[in-house]
Amino acid sequence: MLHGEICGRHFASGQSLRVQWRDGVITDITPATSTPDETWLAPTLLDLQINGYGGVDFQRDEHLTEARLLSAARQMRRDGCGRFFFTLITDEWPALMARVCQAKAIRDAHPELRASLAGWHIEGPFLSPEVGFKGAHNPAVMRDATEADLRELRALTGGDPVLITLAPERNGSIEAIRLAVSLGIVVSLGHTNASAEAIRAAVAAGARGFTHLGNGIPQQLDRHDNILWRVFDTPGLTPSLIPDTHHVSPLLFRHVHRALPPGRIYYTTDAMSAAGAPPGRYTIGAIELEVGVDQIVRQPGKPNFAGSALKPIDGIIRAAQMLGKSWREVWPHFSESPAELMGMRNEIAVGQPADFCVVKSGANGARLEARIP
Repeated sequence: MLHGEICGRHFASGQSLRVQWRDGVITDITPATSTPDETWLAPTLLDLQINGYGGVDFQRDEHLTEARLLSAARQMRRDGCGRFFFTLITDEWPALMARVCQAKAIRDAHPELRASLAGWHIEGPFLSPEVGFKGAHNPAVMRDATEADLRELRALTGGDPVLITLAPERNGSIEAIRLAVSLGIVVSLGHTNASAEAIRAAVAAGARGFTHLGNGIPQQLDRHDNILWRVFDTPGLTPSLIPDTHHVSPLLFRHVHRALPPGRIYYTTDAMSAAGAPPGRYTIGAIELEVGVDQIVRQPGKPNFAGSALKPIDGIIRAAQMLGKSWREVWPHFSESPAELMGMRNEIAVGQPADFCVVKSGANGARLEARIP
């Protein structure tokens, strides 16, 4: 809806507001005399790691059309996510860049997609091939990052926000981080078994995030020294968590929130094409996956997870349940915190996009629905 107005209570302050917008931009915010108690206004959910949604697989370029990308964006919008980062996982670099070019051309030609596809996340191929740390990524095409790679990525994406995930123990990674940061690319560590020293060196070089902490690691870890302890012990990193209760157990989820300051945690679904879709067989590129009624995404016959089928609004509900908090307390982890990591604004303010969420909450948070005007 390009023009309109609504009254509701601000999710953080509880203040009653009247918000007006025109041409998709908020034009006026004034106090409201009264609002329905169950109607709240909150910044849109911003997901920095979307591999696909609603039956649409971003990794399969031959199937990506304007209609399919719009379908994915609209289904995310239905589920509370007004802005997302188009995410690609490990593949041959020329293939990844071809997909970015294709998706960017589609996005740039359509106003609705320009508003929702907010940036790009390249997760690989600069990752650890070590068993347990590689996850579902193909180690055969993993390699070290080069200056040419990063400059090509920056040139193709123009001025758009860009996030890359890499393993700092790979050769040349520290130099690659410094160059990426100088090009305005945000660097996240992930799929890594880097030493504490390597992680600290990466942060000193400019790395700021850690991709889906608690995943891309073996089932068994050294109790004295492992990647979780190293991240907890390194100031300057903002990890993401997948709040589906599967990728990170409720117990670990709570421990992470106790170990790190609130501003150093953001949420992502790491959604793939099964998100918002029924159980069945789906893909991430050439990888075939199956999704059961439990919404867990696995490679057939294997126990490890590969992306998720989590809806963004369900991530809020589950995070609140795991932490024993209200949805209002956890909402910033999925809206303001990822925006801050990427140097973006995501708030209900005059001049900002009217992609905020209208949240309907029931008694004791038993029902939670979010829609975007």
